[in-house]
Amino acid sequence: MERTLVKDTVSKVDQEILLKGWVASIRDHGKITFIDLRDRSGIVQCVGQNLPKVTPESVIEIKGKVAKRPGKLVNKDLETGEIELQINELKVISLSKELPLPIDTDGYEIGEETRLKYRYLDIRRPRMTRNLRVRSKAAMFIRNWLIERDFVEVETPILTKTTPEGARDFLVPSRLQLGKFYALPQSPQQYKQLLMVAGLERYFQIARCFRDEDPRADRAYGEFTQLDLEMSFVEQEDILQLAESLFIELVEKIFSDKHITQKPWPRLSHKEVVEKYGTDKPDLRKDKNDPNELAFAWTLDFPLFTEQSDKDFFYGSGKAKFAPSHHMFTAPHPDDVSLLDSDPTKVRGLQHDMVLNGFEVGGGSIRIHDAGVQQKVFDLIGFSEEQKHQFEHMLTAFTYGVPPHGGIAPGIDRFIMTVLGEPSVREAMAFPATAGGATAVVNAPSEATEEQLEELGIKITKKEK
Repeated sequence: MERTLVKDTVSKVDQEILLKGWVASIRDHGKITFIDLRDRSGIVQCVGQNLPKVTPESVIEIKGKVAKRPGKLVNKDLETGEIELQINELKVISLSKELPLPIDTDGYEIGEETRLKYRYLDIRRPRMTRNLRVRSKAAMFIRNWLIERDFVEVETPILTKTTPEGARDFLVPSRLQLGKFYALPQSPQQYKQLLMVAGLERYFQIARCFRDEDPRADRAYGEFTQLDLEMSFVEQEDILQLAESLFIELVEKIFSDKHITQKPWPRLSHKEVVEKYGTDKPDLRKDKNDPNELAFAWTLDFPLFTEQSDKDFFYGSGKAKFAPSHHMFTAPHPDDVSLLDSDPTKVRGLQHDMVLNGFEVGGGSIRIHDAGVQQKVFDLIGFSEEQKHQFEHMLTAFTYGVPPHGGIAPGIDRFIMTVLGEPSVREAMAFPATAGGATAVVNAPSEATEEQLEELGIKITKKEK
C-alpha cells in the first residue's frame, strides 16, 4: 500500500490508507488509545484498541480507515480536525526514549546550548520547522527571480587565499604544499569581481561565508549565508532598484501576512541618519509593536574611510591612519576622487546598506575598476608591498579590460530572522554554532590525531599565558 501524507487524509474519507511518521502525543483511555501522528505535512488523530506499546516521538506506521468525526468532536485547531484514522494495524519502526528537552513549546525558555546540542530534536518543534521551510521558499524565489532576469548562478571556491579583508580568516592547511594554507572565504568578493572581468555581466550565488569573529544576536559565529549578487555596466541606482524590486516581491509572495511601511523605500544619507537617529540602521517602523510591519530603507553616502586608532588597528603593516568604511574595493564617489590626495576623510564611497527594522540586512557598493585608484586606496590604508602582492591576481585581471561593476549581498539568515521577528539569527539556521564557537550537535571543533598533524607538517604547542 502506498504511503499517504497526513495533509491528504481529509480527502480519503472511508478509504483504507497507510500513514508513517512520529508519535506527537499519546492519550490512553483504557480500552481506547488516541495517538496524534505527525509527518512533514501535519498532524492527524488516530484511534485504536489493544495497540502495541509506543512512546512519544517514536516512529511508527499505521494502517486504517479514515472516518469523519462527529460534529461536536471536530478539532478546529487542526487542518485534519474533521476526520480521524481508525487504526487497524500499528507497527513500531523505531522506539524513542524520553527526550532531553521538550519540543511542544516554542523553545525560547530552553537554554540555547541544550537546544543546539540536540538540534535534530529542536528542529521538530513547529516554529523551527516553519523557519527552515520559509527560508527554503525564500531562497528558491530569489533564485528563480534572478534567473528570469538573465543572472547566472556560479559557485565560487570554498578553499581560497588568505587576504586582509577586515575579519580573521579560517585557515586550512595544505597537505600537498606543506607549510601553506588555504582560507575559507569571508565572502566571494574577489571572485565575483573576477567574474565581471570574465564577461558574465550578471552573477549571483546563495553563498556560504566564513569569518572568525565574535557572535552577536544578528550574526552567527563562524559561517553564514548571503545572497551574493554582482552586475556590470551599472550605476548605484540600478543596484538599488533591482534589489528593492526583488525584496518587495519576495515579501509579497512568501510573507503575505507582512506589510511594508513605505514604498519606494526611504533613502537616507549616512551623515543625516546618524545625526537624527544615532545609528546608520534606524528602525523606521510606525508601530514597533506590530510584528507584521517591515520598514525597509537605504543608507547611502557613507564616508569611504574611517580613521583608525592604534587600539583598533587592523589594516596595513604600520600605523595606518585610515581603514575602509565598507571594504577596500568600494569605489569613491566620482565627484570626490581628487580628495583622495588632499583630504581622504571627506571622500564619499558608493556604498549602500539595506536596512530593515533596525538591522542591516544587506550591504554593497559600486566597485573600483581602475587599477590606479585601487592602488591609491591600498596606500591610504597602509598596505605594504607584500600585502598588495596578495591581491596581484585582481590587479593583473584589471589590466585585461574590466567593466564598471557593483553589487549587493543581503544576508539570508539575518533577513529571515528579522522578517520572522526572531531574537537571534541562529533561529533561522539549521545547525549554527553556539556563542562560544562550538557546533554542539557534532561536538566540533575537535582535536586532530597525531597522524593527521604529522601528515600536514603541523606541531601543536601550548600558548604561554
